[in-house]
Amino acid sequence: METKKNLNVRTAAAIVVTVIFFAFQMYIALVKQFNPMLQSPLHLVFALTLVFIYFPADYNYKKKIRKAAEAEGRIPDAGLINKRAWMNWLDIPAFVGIAYILWYVLTQYSRLSDFIVSISPVYAIDYICMVVCIVLLLLAVYRTLGIMLAAFIAVFIVYAWTAQYLPGILYTKPKSSWLRFLNQFTAGMVMTQSGIFGTPLLTSANTLFYFMVFGAFFSTMGGGQLLIDIGMKLSNKSSGGPAKAAVLSSGLMGMISGSAVANVATTGVMTIPMMKRIGYEPEEAGAVEAVASTGGQIMPPIMGVGAFIMAEMLGISYMKVAVAAIVPALAYYFAVFVLVDRIAAKRAANIDTSVDAAIKVERKVLPRLYLLLPALLLVIWIIRGASLMRAGMIGIFTCVACDIVNYFVNKEDFIDLKGLGACCMDGAKQAASIAIPTAACGIIINVVTGQTSLATNLSNLISALGTENLFVALLIAMVGCMLLGMALPTVAAYLVGVILFVPCIRPILIAGGLADATANLCANMFVFYYGIMAQITPPVCVASYTAAGIADGNAMKTGLKGFTFAMVGFMVPFVFVYNPPILMQGTLAEIAVAVAQLALGTYFLAVMVAGFFKCNLNKVERAGLLAAALCLIAPEIISSMVGVVLGVVLLVLNAGRGRKAAVST
Repeated sequence: METKKNLNVRTAAAIVVTVIFFAFQMYIALVKQFNPMLQSPLHLVFALTLVFIYFPADYNYKKKIRKAAEAEGRIPDAGLINKRAWMNWLDIPAFVGIAYILWYVLTQYSRLSDFIVSISPVYAIDYICMVVCIVLLLLAVYRTLGIMLAAFIAVFIVYAWTAQYLPGILYTKPKSSWLRFLNQFTAGMVMTQSGIFGTPLLTSANTLFYFMVFGAFFSTMGGGQLLIDIGMKLSNKSSGGPAKAAVLSSGLMGMISGSAVANVATTGVMTIPMMKRIGYEPEEAGAVEAVASTGGQIMPPIMGVGAFIMAEMLGISYMKVAVAAIVPALAYYFAVFVLVDRIAAKRAANIDTSVDAAIKVERKVLPRLYLLLPALLLVIWIIRGASLMRAGMIGIFTCVACDIVNYFVNKEDFIDLKGLGACCMDGAKQAASIAIPTAACGIIINVVTGQTSLATNLSNLISALGTENLFVALLIAMVGCMLLGMALPTVAAYLVGVILFVPCIRPILIAGGLADATANLCANMFVFYYGIMAQITPPVCVASYTAAGIADGNAMKTGLKGFTFAMVGFMVPFVFVYNPPILMQGTLAEIAVAVAQLALGTYFLAVMVAGFFKCNLNKVERAGLLAAALCLIAPEIISSMVGVVLGVVLLVLNAGRGRKAAVST
């Protein structure tokens, strides 16, 4: 165990920094905002400080020791844990570097506000700030998210300096001198809003902080548990109830948390054991929970972190992004719900229905419905057009008001002042952990768009391959986004995908007749979806692995099952690219027809994956249902009619076989 002295010092430092961090964020929310070139760097300074407090130099070593001890079922050895405590002295230079960034921003703010690239001079202190920012960000990324993202960013930095020597699409025309390139690199990274202090970090300061804090407050004061209980209550009497409870609870919780792993950890500890009790295999139970939890990142009103950044990058209100995401998100959960329903029907003979109906919600739901008021007001204010910052603040204040009500009517969920302080600490820690990858992705964005011609080269290549065939361009972008999503957190995968693939897809869509705004939305949403779907795509599927740990199942088998169960999630992005009314882009009639097509295609695909309608599907029926679902992707009348007729005929024939089998038995 860590020494009490070190813990006390670290806790005291975290409290002080959190208080100042909150004061800063409350000031820009309630009083006035600063210039982005002051506001974003200050937000990063607080985030870096908290990260280095919570994740000291020996953090990963201690984590490894604790995991090894846990795997062996023993208490970790205190002496072994503290063996590398001396490494924490290495954090002193990091805190000195953070202090330098703070000094630099405060003293050079006026110069940075008027800075013009290639015209204004770049000084030695600018070079130092650039190096310090990059080094600290790489260290912070390594400690919070692991070596993969840190190495990924480092590769792009090296690429920026070596692009002139590389072949093919990696080649970039060299600058006239190394000094000129150094000045351009430094200016792009830390002296303008095109790098580290760009739109993603500004979104973290203006939006994500408040939603992270809101999520911490909402979950702690009982709102999260209420959503889980509602999901369980609604699915209590149905066939496959625990699996449906997992889908409903994770969907409801996902609307607020927007995190796949957090959803699995929160709802999975209850739903996975229940699914196993009624006969689901551990891998099946884990896969259902992982798939249901991953959908939370595409489910309005809050969705994943990337959705807020998407709104900023598109220059539209977040409400428009949320509205566009409604139908695809509902299709995703509809498919998962149909899937678990058909699996339950398929295995009805093996399921103990007495246990199946025994999902117990210990506490009454109705008296606690007022706990949903913060989420409700949050949505109402977003719909009314309020800024996301203001909506988040209203949500936080409403959580505090509900907690006061808890004191009088619901003592079990009441949080005292110490608990509220812990919520603030947790929210600030989560916000800091989000700010780090968003700032770090600014490095990649600047390298790809400002320092090299990689984005243009890749766009030209994909355009050449896909100009006559949109499907080819989408397929290349899908594979690229999936690979990014496997290696990076969702927000990082989305940001890199936007830079690399959106410029490739958008021109083809515009050439196909879509308006620029619609093409931009479709391309961004396409990249966003596949970055998220990578969370349940083997071999790197964090949500599935988390669920497998809870289910005590094989991680890879759970990942493969989850990948299969979420197949509709891989179809939906192609549907809305070919049929934009799915994203609410079009007339009411166009939207209604598109939604009907998607609903039918989703149902056919879900039944095909389950392998059961009224009786087991044979290979021909499954292949036919897959073909029917694919026919409904494109908006052409003939292919859609073929899909509808083919799917309905196959289901009718299967139902007839099921009735005959029932009569014969």
